[in-house]
Amino acid sequence: MKKILKDNLLTLATLFGVIAGMSLGVGLKSVGDGIWTERQASYVGYPGKIFLNMLKCVIIPLVVPSLIASIGSLDLRVSGRIGGRAVAYYMTTTVIAVTLGICLVVGIQPGVGNTSGGGVKQTRNVTTQDTLMDLVTNCFPANLVQSTMYQYRTTLEYPGNEAVEDVSTGAILDPLEKATWKMGHTYGGSTNILGLVVFSVATGVAISLCGEEGKPLLAFFKSVSAVMMRLTSWIVHLAPIGVCFLIAGEIVHMKSILAELTKLSWYLVTIVIGLSIQGGVILPLVYSLVTRRLPFSFIGKMGPALATAFGTASSSATLPVTINSLEQGNKIDPRVARFVLPIGATINMDGTALYEAVAAVFIAQMVNMNPSIGQIIIISITATAASIGAAGIPHAGLVTLVMVLETVGLPSESVAIIMSVDWLVDRFRTAINVLGDAFGAAIVAHLSKEELEGESLVEARYVEVEQGEKDISMIGENVPDMEMEVEKVAVSYCEMAGDRRAARCVDM
Repeated sequence: MKKILKDNLLTLATLFGVIAGMSLGVGLKSVGDGIWTERQASYVGYPGKIFLNMLKCVIIPLVVPSLIASIGSLDLRVSGRIGGRAVAYYMTTTVIAVTLGICLVVGIQPGVGNTSGGGVKQTRNVTTQDTLMDLVTNCFPANLVQSTMYQYRTTLEYPGNEAVEDVSTGAILDPLEKATWKMGHTYGGSTNILGLVVFSVATGVAISLCGEEGKPLLAFFKSVSAVMMRLTSWIVHLAPIGVCFLIAGEIVHMKSILAELTKLSWYLVTIVIGLSIQGGVILPLVYSLVTRRLPFSFIGKMGPALATAFGTASSSATLPVTINSLEQGNKIDPRVARFVLPIGATINMDGTALYEAVAAVFIAQMVNMNPSIGQIIIISITATAASIGAAGIPHAGLVTLVMVLETVGLPSESVAIIMSVDWLVDRFRTAINVLGDAFGAAIVAHLSKEELEGESLVEARYVEVEQGEKDISMIGENVPDMEMEVEKVAVSYCEMAGDRRAARCVDM
């Protein structure tokens, strides 16, 4: 019992922080008239905000060097297989999540007969095509420094209520048709993680191809990665306190807890059931079938990451904690964890995909527009694409939900219907996103075990050969037998491994 408590102390403390945060928020809300100003609520959540800032601070210096070092230290064939397996897993689980969400919302029909809605909130003007093109554009940032702070976004300028004439064709344009509006662009939002991941992958591949010339740069990134992981481990141990005040501040900020939860109760029930099945049944089942292991211990050791995801509602901010939980708790190979997780935090959004499918059909039901089979299929495809483009920040799903709504002819302002409870749904879906990333890394590590062991063996043998060459230099060239023996060892090692370093070993 003592050993179990010691091994899971951080997990238990973080979960206790979640419970304490809920209790503190409800307790403070019940004091007096229960009305807290925005400033007062910000005071309650201030310690949590500091914790969140600390996590965000280490995202870039942790993710970029770790990803470059992981790819640069692997054979391109091995890293290619690892990446392919990761993407295959991500796409499979995302499609399953969307399908599950569609089945639940069509079966339960939470929006039928529901007249609650609330006010309309104006959202950013955008079209489906623009959103998809922005996704691709962000993969290739024009300014790497700028991508550490902002994302590229297309903007549309409303021409006014009067029809305008197209100068080039002379045609009269409908001012209500967004496709006819003047296009522009802006940089805003949050860190362009997708662009940084693409750049890091390309840099890692280049280092791997450069061979000896790339080794000094590879050693630098490995050193930075090791230092950042030590710093991250310090921050992770503050998770119980940070999560507690983040949740308490969010609860205190609400106008009425009961009113907001009951207004869209069936929608909440549908979402929670879907996320519970995805995270509690489907993902663990896939993990067990592939690895032949029970998932309970694995999930338990991911406790700090899941609790942090619930508290911060940001998979990107949780990324340092997720990497730490995988490597320290579940002993996943760092080369896989630091390669797969940043990609997963960018494109693997099981919870977001399920949420957007459910939300789109729910809103359609509320406005008495029962979507046809064709429209449901379109919603499924668009929800999958939208989840890939969703930023790992709080409420990012609302932005990409606009694209899903427009595929079935619903105005973007319809997102206001579900805004009152999105703060809670966002936390559940973020936890499922993080759990899906973690399971993906574990599955990929299991499937790549033999290749990774071969890489480690070759690396160790290559170091031995280097040391042998140094020993020969120290002894002098009057020992031809030793020189010949080292050459034989080098050839033997490299022929056995069939590694890309064979030529360098023989030359040395």
